[in-house]
Amino acid sequence: MKRPEEIMAKALKTVGGDRYKLSLMVAKRANQLHAGTEPLIKDYDLRNMKLTDIALLEIAEGKVVLDGFTQKD
Repeated sequence: MKRPEEIMAKALKTVGGDRYKLSLMVAKRANQLHAGTEPLIKDYDLRNMKLTDIALLEIAEGKVVLDGFTQKD
């Protein structure tokens, strides 16, 4: 498994370095996982991972994308 710093850096890169968007994505995805949605990553042992860690890893791997944000002028 990759180091947490590497996963976080890769996930931040996928959202353009915006920590606020990343935190919203992680929270939303963790809630979906808690509700029973199947994880999108299969290459890792997920039994000992927290839902937020799984969500962050999914975002870093590009399995989850941000949809619905609009820029207000």
